[in-house]
Amino acid sequence: MKKSNNLVILSVLIISILVFSACAPQTTGAPVTEAPVVEEPTAVPVELGTTENPIILAFAPSMTSQQIVESGGPLVDALAKETGLVFEPNIPTSYAALIEAMGSGNAHVALFPTFAYLIAHDKGYANVGLVVERYGSTFYGAQFLAAKSSGFTSYFDAETNQNTADAATALAQFAGKKPCWTDPLSTSGYIIPAGYLAQLGIETQPAAMVQGHPTVVTALNAGGICDFGATFIDVRTNPALQESIPDVMEKIDVIWRTDPIIPNDNISFAADLDPALVTKIKQAFLTLSSTEEGKAILKAIYEFESVKETDDTFYDEFRVYIKAAGFDYTTAID
Repeated sequence: MKKSNNLVILSVLIISILVFSACAPQTTGAPVTEAPVVEEPTAVPVELGTTENPIILAFAPSMTSQQIVESGGPLVDALAKETGLVFEPNIPTSYAALIEAMGSGNAHVALFPTFAYLIAHDKGYANVGLVVERYGSTFYGAQFLAAKSSGFTSYFDAETNQNTADAATALAQFAGKKPCWTDPLSTSGYIIPAGYLAQLGIETQPAAMVQGHPTVVTALNAGGICDFGATFIDVRTNPALQESIPDVMEKIDVIWRTDPIIPNDNISFAADLDPALVTKIKQAFLTLSSTEEGKAILKAIYEFESVKETDDTFYDEFRVYIKAAGFDYTTAID
């Protein structure tokens, strides 16, 4: 019996070996060759400033989109002519979107309002290269506006260009009223005006964020949206506004104005943009601001007629001011 069991086991082993041998790959003694490795072609980066990879010029949405589209085209064309580079305009939907566009590569050059620039710079997204000039100044102020029909008292004398009362007296009448602000990151359209109200302890109703300084005036003129608003000085001279509301200077009152403490808008460049491109584009803007034709192109967008070279130290004094006034713009950085 034991011998029989051994024969069975031996038979099973032999059969297993035969089966394994039949399934194993056969070798012929010829050298084994491996399939050739096909290397993927290395992508050649497309040079920035070409048709395939244009320089994206972003416009702050502080004016109406239609106005920016109509006036931004000539600027793009003029920059292309001066530099030999291809530009593509872009209008982000908000100041926050403008900031993120600079950080994500969706914008290379941008026209920045002050507060949004400070955040973009501190995030490492943007560096200022030029500051704009209006009426010979690189600083401006904010103004509180209301429709003349609203019954608010104006404490601003247009003839002397001076306030006739202090902020506490002029702004107290806005207690319990509804403001129209432009954007949460707008310096003159929200940050500074709202800061004045907060410092004075003047509480208002929840605001309407209407995006754009001319839009504030349009909303006040229409009525039913808000009781008062704030803009830069003096948005009422905007050509598009004067066309849509010919008597805007009579219908919309300046209630009170701040001193010109806010640095003007600037032209900033993405932090990782080639310095040679930065220099070339800066020079193009400087050239435009030195000719009458160029001044007209610049004025049509944000009502500035020239630019000056600057760097981030230009904003040091304003940083001190807004912190002393109780603002901490760093809290707006995610």
